Amino acid sequence: MALLKLLAGTICLAGIANGLAVTHSTRDNELVSPTVDLGYSKYRGVRLSGGVDQFLGMRYAQAPLGELRFRAPREPEYDDEEKDSSQFGALCPGTGQQPGNGLDEDCLFVDVFKPSDATAESKLPVLIYIQGGGYAAMGNPNYNGTELIRSSGGNMVVVMFNYRVGVLGFLASKGFGHDADLNVGLLDQRQLFLWVQKHINKFGGDPSHVVIQGSSAGGGSVSHHLTAYRGHDKESFFVGAILESPFWPTLRTVPEMEFQYQRLLGSTGCSSVDCLRKMNVSALQAASGVSAFPDTAPGDPLPHFYWLPVIDGELIPGQLYTLFSTGQFAHVPMLLGHVTNEGSWFANNASSAAEVSSLLRADYPHLKDTQLGWINHAYANMAPLPGHAAFYPSASAAYGDATFTCPANDMASAVARFVGDAKVWSYRYNVLDPGIVAGGYGVPHTFETSAVFGPGQAGWAADSYYTVNAPIVPIVMGYWASFVRSLNPNTYKYPGSPGWESWGNLSGSQLRLQTNNTGMEVVPEWQIRNCTMWRGLACTMEL
Repeated sequence: MALLKLLAGTICLAGIANGLAVTHSTRDNELVSPTVDLGYSKYRGVRLSGGVDQFLGMRYAQAPLGELRFRAPREPEYDDEEKDSSQFGALCPGTGQQPGNGLDEDCLFVDVFKPSDATAESKLPVLIYIQGGGYAAMGNPNYNGTELIRSSGGNMVVVMFNYRVGVLGFLASKGFGHDADLNVGLLDQRQLFLWVQKHINKFGGDPSHVVIQGSSAGGGSVSHHLTAYRGHDKESFFVGAILESPFWPTLRTVPEMEFQYQRLLGSTGCSSVDCLRKMNVSALQAASGVSAFPDTAPGDPLPHFYWLPVIDGELIPGQLYTLFSTGQFAHVPMLLGHVTNEGSWFANNASSAAEVSSLLRADYPHLKDTQLGWINHAYANMAPLPGHAAFYPSASAAYGDATFTCPANDMASAVARFVGDAKVWSYRYNVLDPGIVAGGYGVPHTFETSAVFGPGQAGWAADSYYTVNAPIVPIVMGYWASFVRSLNPNTYKYPGSPGWESWGNLSGSQLRLQTNNTGMEVVPEWQIRNCTMWRGLACTMEL
């Protein structure tokens, strides 16, 4: 549960305001309040200084309560009463989290940030951000798109939203039939995409120019939307994708996850999904905590991630490695990458090779002893880190490569091969925070989000983003905003920023994003070798 506490620690419930509207109403001694009519409901947002309006906590689907628990989202119901949208809506509760303190099962809300002067005729590029959290929590909630819009010169619209996670988002059973739906957390995301297609023009956005972006499980979600229906999705929701540290955990079929459903029935005294649907949400949440996967050894740590997407044959047609390596994904331009020390927040403080094996077996129980031996050999003799046991660096590097870094690199290679080597841009984020480095964590998972959205706009931000690392922020924001606007990070990059070369078609080139030292580099040979190993283990790990 330590990881869930870490993820929960990133949740910032405070609201930061900024937005857009179609019409405006003025009251004495008050700022202009922009309003928008979505047909099914009207919302009154907030206009702040700086030329950005915000609309917070708008419904994009019906409340997933009662008979709609464990079912695909439905269109929001009609309500002619004008709603206040000056505050964020409730967040979806995750694994181990109880309703209250800003969490509620009624949580399918969307936030839109737009330039104040945008109209339905503006047709601005649109960014949809999918938050992470390991599919176990809302790990990047209530982010604010104001500074990113300002960095673009008011030339984009930003959309953020909640989706169901944990047991409420990813319960799976072969016996569902018509009683429930699979992968409803991902179906929530698709419902949001559909909402954008229908309504974003009212905020000045262009529904034909949408870029989807996600970090960690958000990046994993983007991976699934790229490969939906084997890359032949009948819906055209987006024209480009940004993936920050895409999360590829174990991905199993529905029958392989039946044990999880049966465990839940046993712990609740239920015999059907209908019984689970009628349970008090607090009792359901209490019964859905993390347990060991089958076949793990006694004493192994619990898995980091428990309720996960499953292969359903349609939205998720197969293993991600297979789908990307065979070109079965949406052929759109992509910007993607990873941080230097992806696994540092996930690794146990291992003091032996056996403890490294236990860490990996907890999340990937089908790894064989021989394969674990290969992994320990590949990551042996790593330099020690402050405050950690001898094998912590090995555990950190192995977990990070397997789960985040190598998936990003493999996706880049696939896009170069099937879409074009000038259609994918890769990065390694190496911005060093003195305190985090001194603690032995290097450059940790999703550390770039404070630079992408601006310090203070993306939950917690390290103090160094306001001091020694402040110069990297406009550079990162410039590249990201440029990609959203033109599907190329160079077109509108921050003045003086280095040119970002594409991945290429061989070993791969990536941009090292580092304060006062940003520049191109070749993916090192040792990383290519290790990622080749992980690719070979993918079938074993994902089953």
